[in-house]
Amino acid sequence: MDIGLIIIGDEILSGKRKDGHFAHTVEMLARRGLELAWCRIVGDVPARIVQTLRETYAGGDLVFSCGGIGATPDDHTRRCAAEAAGVPQVRHPDAVAEIEARFGKAQDEAAGRRLLMADLPEGSAIIPNPVNRVPGFSLKHHHFLPGFPQMAWPMMEWVLDNRYPDLRGQAPESEDLFTVFDVTESLLLDLMNDFVARYPDLRFSSLPHLGEHGERRIEFGVKGSRPRVAEGAAFLKQGVAERGCRWEAGRVET
Repeated sequence: MDIGLIIIGDEILSGKRKDGHFAHTVEMLARRGLELAWCRIVGDVPARIVQTLRETYAGGDLVFSCGGIGATPDDHTRRCAAEAAGVPQVRHPDAVAEIEARFGKAQDEAAGRRLLMADLPEGSAIIPNPVNRVPGFSLKHHHFLPGFPQMAWPMMEWVLDNRYPDLRGQAPESEDLFTVFDVTESLLLDLMNDFVARYPDLRFSSLPHLGEHGERRIEFGVKGSRPRVAEGAAFLKQGVAERGCRWEAGRVET
């Protein structure tokens, strides 16, 4: 099961607010031996949110979606999640119980507005919110969380611990990084193609860099099972050396 992340909010796309969900999700998954397969950032445009969710529902991935589940006019995620799934919004009794446990059962206008956040897509299950008890919700393998990191991040952990307790250790167990100097990708293309043909089970990356004074280097990465990574990386390093190129282990920063 691949894992994806959707970040919703015009403020991210405009640069008014810096996103922290991406880096945190990558780190949180890595601690469990998992990795993020993809990420999308979507503005507060209902049609685009619906389109995105229809596509990701169909993909069958485990998806965390952060943002837009409040009750203000720019919060569209609950309604869009229902529309994309082809189900109505209904008032979820477990969500009502959580909200009333936090704020009481008052019948005033403010209480009515808060209970709008209990209107969830039919078939949803709630995700407990440890900060203010206004829950997120799960539908299919999508898990909808607030935009606030202090709420969203522990809720992500709760989802993995309680809904996917056995989902661990799916990321490649080993990675080898090394940097090749004073060369362009085109000069090593035959070596790279040979590597991919010999080691189709490994994940390979080639990241070229251009220094301030025109220096060229390439960062090679190999991911997969530990013995195969060792074998594949040795093949690449030998090929680089045979072509008269210098390499160093690890990532070289400038």
